[in-house]
Amino acid sequence: MPILNKDTTVCISLSGRPSNIGTRFHNFLYEELGLDFVYKAFATDDIEGAIRGVRALGFRGCSVSMPFKEAVIALVDDIEPSAAAIESVNTIVNDGGRLTASNTDFEAVATLIDDHELDTALPVLVRGSGGMAKAVVAAFRHAGFDDLAVLARNEAAGSALAEKYGYRWSSEEPAPGPGVIVNVTPVGMSGPDADELAFSADQVRAADVVFDVVAFPAETPLILEARAARKPVITGADVIALQAARQFERYTGASITPDQIARASEFSRAE
Repeated sequence: MPILNKDTTVCISLSGRPSNIGTRFHNFLYEELGLDFVYKAFATDDIEGAIRGVRALGFRGCSVSMPFKEAVIALVDDIEPSAAAIESVNTIVNDGGRLTASNTDFEAVATLIDDHELDTALPVLVRGSGGMAKAVVAAFRHAGFDDLAVLARNEAAGSALAEKYGYRWSSEEPAPGPGVIVNVTPVGMSGPDADELAFSADQVRAADVVFDVVAFPAETPLILEARAARKPVITGADVIALQAARQFERYTGASITPDQIARASEFSRAE
């Protein structure tokens, strides 16, 4: 990898609660491919100022995480269909000061639904109504699932998300039953919610598949409960690796193999 210099291309991430995963993932691949790039994560409470900085300083790429995935829409110049359709952004590419937004979360979830061959006849219960929940619900609709409920305390956001895709909203967890349960909230994430279970243990035991989009830690309380119940799982580690790979390709123009993605993902989680 070239030594850091004045011409090094910079990519960043913006989040309310950044982890080290994206930084290690992208920089691992820059080094492996010999690219003169560097990636750095930032926490901010001023998303407008941060996006002005992306434009002014010529940062090539910008990953966007909670809670900014919707707020950045008004701050970019162009929005690709993957982001426009769900009104949520996780990726910004800077071409000479013109910012184009997309959503590789949607692409990653759609790929995982397909790769795991989830049965479209199964009912789906999605907990959450934020930017990532939009990507998840849209991906299930795209895959052909007709029976889905959005579980959210925020009636306005939850019902709007459900109605957009012809689904239903609920404020309370339904009785346990078969299907796919998906956590798209910070519950189980490292920090104040780290020890909480996103769904009841009874709900986990009744489910056919358990999906948690929390990326750090990958083994959330929900995933650990599901493994103990011998349930098939899809983890946030799976999601973040695929979405980061799509970002990497957009930022650099380089193609990467599944093996490189797997090794970068493993490295990103090493202590």
